[in-house]
Amino acid sequence: MKKTYLLTSLSILIFCAGASAQMKSYLGFYGGMSVPRGDFANSTYENSKSGFANRGMTFSVDGGIYVYKNLAIGINMSFQDQGELTASDTYTLAQGYTNSFKADQATVTAVGRYHTFDILVGPQYSFSYHKFILDLRANAGFIKILSTPSLTTKMTGVPQQTGEIVQKGGGGILLGYGGNAALRYKFADNWAVVLRGNYIIDKGPTVTTTGRTENVGRFVTRVPMNVFQTTIGLTIDL
Repeated sequence: MKKTYLLTSLSILIFCAGASAQMKSYLGFYGGMSVPRGDFANSTYENSKSGFANRGMTFSVDGGIYVYKNLAIGINMSFQDQGELTASDTYTLAQGYTNSFKADQATVTAVGRYHTFDILVGPQYSFSYHKFILDLRANAGFIKILSTPSLTTKMTGVPQQTGEIVQKGGGGILLGYGGNAALRYKFADNWAVVLRGNYIIDKGPTVTTTGRTENVGRFVTRVPMNVFQTTIGLTIDL
């Protein structure tokens, strides 16, 4: 009896999947919030991978090209701004350097922001119910690091460290991956409003430091980037 039920259920699912109509490819435009996660959001001196990144805006162009019924190739291009270090962040770093180097005083100056641009591609499967469409996608592609903050540290009372320590901002193109889920509501024949959650992770840019003469305290070599984005958008069928 159980075997008959399972076979019947499986047959219905296969029939429904096979009977589904070819879905229309689409193009969408999105905007929303990009929130740093993990080490990227951490703001402690002791963690050398801390990114001190903040919430920022993200804007993207996204589309799906259906190759077979509900199966599509998804493409996402987006820009993210994760902000700059705050006065509280630089004070935290200055206190850490003061303690590590046993300095009389330390000051940290931060210049620049986290700006990235990515192009991610991956398989997508869509579930439709009346006017609603749920898109699930896995992504992989390239992350272009447009800019990252640069830090300059000055200390007094440390004879071995009289010059400035400069942590230079990184750049370059990295491999990234992630995934997203989007819920579309078709309010017209070819138009839909969309709510989307998007997750992106990459190993982050290499960071170089100059002017350091004492091998103590915080030493940064890489800042991993990890963000979760919530956006709203509008799509049009192609």
